[in-house]
Amino acid sequence: MFDLDKWQEIFSTIRKNKLRTFLTGFSVAWGIFMLIVLLGSGYGLENGVKREFEGDAVNYISINSGITSMPYKGMKAGRFLRFENDDKQMLGAIDDVDKSSSRTFVFNGQNLSYKNEYGSFDIFAVTPEYYYVESLELTRGRYINDYDVENFRKAVVLGKVVKEALFKQHEPVGEYIKINGVPFKVVGWFDDPGGDRDVSRVYIPITTAQRVFNMGNSIRNVCLMLDDANTQESNVVLDEARALLAQKYKFNPADPRALFVFNSIENFQQFMDLFAGIRLFIWIIGIGTIIAGIVGVSNIMMIVVKERTKEIGIRKSMGATPWSIVSLILQESVLITAFAGYIGLVLGVGLLELASGFLPSTDYFANPEVDFNIAIGATIILVLAGAIAGFVPARRAASIKPVEALRDE
Repeated sequence: MFDLDKWQEIFSTIRKNKLRTFLTGFSVAWGIFMLIVLLGSGYGLENGVKREFEGDAVNYISINSGITSMPYKGMKAGRFLRFENDDKQMLGAIDDVDKSSSRTFVFNGQNLSYKNEYGSFDIFAVTPEYYYVESLELTRGRYINDYDVENFRKAVVLGKVVKEALFKQHEPVGEYIKINGVPFKVVGWFDDPGGDRDVSRVYIPITTAQRVFNMGNSIRNVCLMLDDANTQESNVVLDEARALLAQKYKFNPADPRALFVFNSIENFQQFMDLFAGIRLFIWIIGIGTIIAGIVGVSNIMMIVVKERTKEIGIRKSMGATPWSIVSLILQESVLITAFAGYIGLVLGVGLLELASGFLPSTDYFANPEVDFNIAIGATIILVLAGAIAGFVPARRAASIKPVEALRDE
């Protein structure tokens, strides 16, 4: 039941000690403010890095051919390894591999032209499955398909930067561009949610590139898509792939330079573990700051109890129950803590909103924010902390004997 007289008394006590109450509340508000700002900044950093992963899948292993650095079965070190087309099928048959793709870089023939527009851009020869590795967003048309590969079709997919350089505001799908003088039909163009790294590329069928640019049947890279595999499972797949390639191309499986491997699953998990550690560190710092403020509240309430010892004695001699004394101290402590903490919470969220609106998003920092559940959790922590802060002084007040209290000077 709401006791108006008790709350009037609490507010009267707060008004009598404005400076003390302000300093106590400030320490609590500052702790919550710092926790919210630190958490928001941590999420901003995490969002920025996650955005860098948007342009690529995070469940693939990329294997590039290298140069042997160890002699093996009578063969000297320094041999260039050249993958072949059928390596895509060989590695794609490994358990847990959902899709496999192959890719190679076209070194000769990087000059692109359309009518009077010219440019030099990276050209990648790929199989259709490579679409899932880059996680591209097709704006118009389509990507390279199996029919293109099987029939050596001169089809090309343009990145956004290439499209704008050669076609300006015109729609390129259905038009022909020349790659080193050879006409290719534009079948689509794309954007990359991860940034401008991939949008300055063009993609053509791998079989067409091998025939037009005299590349034989060699490829430089095989990518394996692994669905929901974890780091341990991806490493098992990688070990099997390494063993198969070592057996076929006769190199030591332990040779560190024979293959160049990028495990996106392991890489992404390392980033997530790093951010989990950062969040834990932020919580430790923030909660430590809050605890410092709560200790301040508890100390202030101890002083309040000492100052009101005689008053408490009079109350008890007139029949006040221990709970009425405890609730009086607890309510004052919770009020100061909750109000000050709420102010800190609002200021922290407000600062993050301002930062999100005015600070430019960068490659490693974007949209600093605090999850709503965290804000609710912080509020609950405040209420509990306020109760804990006032419990010890309240317990001491309730244990005071009336006779001893009345003797107190």
